[in-house]
Amino acid sequence: MSTFQPAPNPSIVQTQAERAPGRAHVLVIGNEKGGSGKSTTAMHIAVSLMGDGGKVATIDLDARQGTFTRYIENREAYAKRKGLDLALPLHAAVMASGDPADEKARFEAALEPAVTTADFVIVDTPGSDTHLSRLAHTWADTLLTPLNDSFIDLDLLARIDPETLKIVRPSVYAEAVWKQRQVRAVQGARPVDWIVMRNRLSSLAARNKRDMGTVIEALAKRIGFRTARGLSERVIYRELFLNGLTLLDLKRGASGGNTGPSMTMSHVAARQEVRDLVAALNLPPPLSAEAP
Repeated sequence: MSTFQPAPNPSIVQTQAERAPGRAHVLVIGNEKGGSGKSTTAMHIAVSLMGDGGKVATIDLDARQGTFTRYIENREAYAKRKGLDLALPLHAAVMASGDPADEKARFEAALEPAVTTADFVIVDTPGSDTHLSRLAHTWADTLLTPLNDSFIDLDLLARIDPETLKIVRPSVYAEAVWKQRQVRAVQGARPVDWIVMRNRLSSLAARNKRDMGTVIEALAKRIGFRTARGLSERVIYRELFLNGLTLLDLKRGASGGNTGPSMTMSHVAARQEVRDLVAALNLPPPLSAEAP
């Protein structure tokens, strides 16, 4: 008999939409495979939340590669060069040491001030199975898993019969998430709202795209996650990284002009994808928005 919980419980989604008293809402972006767009997703969500008045803290647990950290550093440097007032999160990077006790202490030292001072904490995890990543998953109020629209990436969540496209069994990452859910339950924490987002979606109505949709929806019911549409494959995301910008920054700068490349209809559509993703997360409002 499977130990995995069934379809996402609506009460979990509702519970996580209400802020826990006295602490930030922790959003962990996790996937054991690299190249799924975790850092780009993390940065766009952070800027969106700050744009809505939220206080955001960010933690990079993949400090050796440091993509998320460099993204934020690039943003700060660009703002200084251009004299722009770009919102920046309170950021910390936690380097792996190979010592579980030391890593736990380092992570908690970064997390504690963030949880007590921010509205949201966004944690970017490595694209591999590490102690730091597993530790972060136990703190997740919301877990967001970016997944490239490919059966190669889907293999981390489940083994699929190639003839029938039936789910044979949950795979390594799904099992790891389940274990961390159990740890969180033992600690008496609220249940995790797990969301799988399909990234780098093609605009073409290809057979692979349809098959992926069918399998992911079936898998969601079996192992207990929600689904969300992610970010399409667009060159603009790679271009924006060097200046630390997001699509949400392309509206108007402090001088009234664009802060980055000129807006196109494609960029407008991409920006709407980001807004739709943030809405799908169903995060609680910032504390300032809850004040009477």
